Parts: sequence; structure tokens; C-alpha cells
Amino acid sequence: MNARNKYSQLIKAEAKRLGFLSCGISKAEFLEEEAPRLERWLNKNMHGEMRYMENHFDKRLDPTQLVEGSKSVVSLLLNYYPEKHQIEDSFKLSKYAYGTDYHFVIKDKLKSLLHFIQDEIGEVNGRAFVDSAPVLDKAWAAKSGLGWIGKHSNLLTQQVGSFYFIAELIIDLELEYDGPTTDHCGTCTACIDACPTQAIVEPYVVDGSKCISYFTIELKDNIPTEFQGKFDDWMFGCDVCQDVCPWNRFSKAHKEPLFNPHPELLTMSKKDWEEITEETFRKVFKKSAVKRTKFSGLNRNIKFLKNT
Repeated sequence: MNARNKYSQLIKAEAKRLGFLSCGISKAEFLEEEAPRLERWLNKNMHGEMRYMENHFDKRLDPTQLVEGSKSVVSLLLNYYPEKHQIEDSFKLSKYAYGTDYHFVIKDKLKSLLHFIQDEIGEVNGRAFVDSAPVLDKAWAAKSGLGWIGKHSNLLTQQVGSFYFIAELIIDLELEYDGPTTDHCGTCTACIDACPTQAIVEPYVVDGSKCISYFTIELKDNIPTEFQGKFDDWMFGCDVCQDVCPWNRFSKAHKEPLFNPHPELLTMSKKDWEEITEETFRKVFKKSAVKRTKFSGLNRNIKFLKNT
């Protein structure tokens, strides 16, 4: 076994020990296939008011411009599928936001993995990324064989579906590289047919500016009235395209205690949400990703749903 192979096996074993679902490795290089796709998407204004998507175009496509001397992109998946769900008569919250903000949870695991690499292999430099920098997470995960990009533009894996977070370590160490897997969407159009706002404009292309997640999290202005009655009770994020995907029947509950929800969250009814106070918001979402939309943002979303 050569050194690159040995180091790759070592990293994958440690990733598993840290609780990651899987780990795949790609060569850090320019993403040629993604470049025209991203350019088209931006030109059609499918990012809406997410202007940050226009920044760092070159860095988004080339990790060597993001991390000096980088040789490898280590992609990791972390399961967040919950054991228990919200009650039926409730305004809905995307499952990824049930527990502690994933940025904190994953960053800690990535730091541990990087320290392990440095302790075991020697002087290795790199950076950890959890969807807060210009890195095309899904493209890298697909390139390293962790899944394929589905028609809803999320990463899909045969054994586990798509309810997981994607993160990366970009490091200056040459490793053994994995290859991509094949697409298993076939003729299925479940996600396209089920999208309440018809945001999946064609297979594999999502108009972000029509997505419920965009309206309830990213959009700071009022939600356009033309979408009234089309939100299917989602007040933060949306899981419809994942919920209807046949591959997600294989989803198993995560084992990360930090992703467990505040006990009150699962039992709150529509009436409870309509009457939520800032104090309850702070208590239930103390360390949650929902804080991003703030109390005022969540309130706006609930009022929008109430008036439909």
C-alpha cells in the first residue's frame, strides 16, 4: 500500500469514528463541468437576492484559489434525519434545523479531523468548510463518489437518501482519489411534481428565487403575494422534494445528541406558533440555525401562512 492510499484509509477511518456518514476524496482542481452551469444559473437570476452567490466566481470553481497549495478536497456527509417529527397540526420546520446549528457541530468535528491528520501524518495545512464559504459542496461530494446530484439538485445516496449535511476539508496533502458514482434518478419525477412553488424548473435545475427555503430564510423583504397558499405550511425551509424522494425511504435516525430538538418544538401546534413570544423563540431556538431568520423573520413567515 502506498503512502497516499494509507493516508486516505486513515482519514476515512477517523471520519467514521467522528460520526460522519461517509467520506470521499477528490483532487483539488478547477470544476470544469460546473463552470458553465453556475454561470447560466446566475445569468438567469435564479439566485434571487442571494447576491453573495455572484461573489468569488473563480474561487467557487477552483479550491486552489481558496486554499493555497491545496491538493485534495475531503468531502464528508453527516446525517441529520430525526427520530421524531413535529406533530401533524403545525407550521413546519425543515428537519435540518431541529437541533443545534450544524455549523458549530460540524466545524468541531472537522477541526478534530484536521488535528488528527496533522498528528498522524505530519505538517498538513488546510481549511474546514461548512457551506459558509464559496465552495460547491454538492459538486465535490458527487465528484468523490458520495452520491449523485438528483433532479431536485440535492446530493442523493442509494443507501441513505439525502437528509445529511455536506462539509469539506481542503488540504495540501496528496491522497488517493475516489471517482464519481452513477445517477439513479431514472425516469422518476416525484420531486418535480411535488414542489409546491414549481421551483424545479427542469430536471436538475432549481430556480432558487422560487424555492420556499429561499422565501422563508434568505428573503428579507415581504414574501410576494402570488405565492400565497402555495407554502404547504412551511415556516422555515422546506423538505418536500426530499420527503417525496423514493431514496429517502432508506433514511435512518441520526446518532448526534446535539441534533436532537428542544422538547417543546415537536409538540407546538399552529396556534402555539401564532402566539409565540420572543422569549419562547429564544428558548426553543437557543443554538439553532433558525436564529438566522430572527424572531421577526419567523413571525413574518407565520403571518404569511396564517393569511393564506
